[in-house]
Amino acid sequence: MKYALVTGASGGLGSACVRLLADAGWMVFSSDLVEPSPEVAATPGVCQLVMDVTSQGSVDEAVEVIKQTTGVLDAVINFAGVQAMASMIEGDITATMQHMIDVNLMGMVRVNRAVFDMLVPGRGRIINCSSECGYLKAQPFNGPYTVSKYAVEAYTDSLRREVGGLGVKVIKIQPGSFKTGMHAKTLSSFEQLLASTHHFKKALTKMQPLMSRELEHANDPVILSKVVLKAAESQRPNSNYRVKNSGLLRLLELVPDGLIDVMYKSMMK
Repeated sequence: MKYALVTGASGGLGSACVRLLADAGWMVFSSDLVEPSPEVAATPGVCQLVMDVTSQGSVDEAVEVIKQTTGVLDAVINFAGVQAMASMIEGDITATMQHMIDVNLMGMVRVNRAVFDMLVPGRGRIINCSSECGYLKAQPFNGPYTVSKYAVEAYTDSLRREVGGLGVKVIKIQPGSFKTGMHAKTLSSFEQLLASTHHFKKALTKMQPLMSRELEHANDPVILSKVVLKAAESQRPNSNYRVKNSGLLRLLELVPDGLIDVMYKSMMK
């Protein structure tokens, strides 16, 4: 029997991974702030935990519950995350940035530290969910999320190089757009930004069709869950897996920064 802890397990990506891991014979500790989906709750081999990744006390309590079943984890899979469209100069950017970093980055740090000694005996692995935004060129009005995912990239690379000698593999998942509840939150935060902005009404109005297009072409979470299972079970997993990344954003990687700046500047007028 293999054991895995999955955070953010009530979200679309996390719940898909929980189900696939359980179907593959894993015992899965499914953790989140809210109740899991009915599909997850009904899945054999799943133990539901309440865990707030922004609270060290909550993380420690959840780990103690896991230890009542097993002293060894074969994988910890970090899917807990939040996203919102926001200006870097309007609104309560300090609070928005802090929340993004506390959940998306520090949540991983807390969980990985708390379970690390359970990973070493079985030479387990840490799988961190980053994003295409973590390595592609930063875009306007998605700054707080992008900053948090850039940080996840650096954290994961540093951690991999630190603990590799202990036999623990550390892997990044870099997904593009997938059909999850996060999309509704992204759209809602964009609409709030458009309604409240003082400086960027024209720019946001021009960008709205592009954002809608990306959301409309979102992918099935099952695709990503299969990649995560491969990362969890492969004898020689890749250090990172890019899954269904945006063709438009990848094209922008070929454009010099100066030209991208000119393009966005023209949209602001």
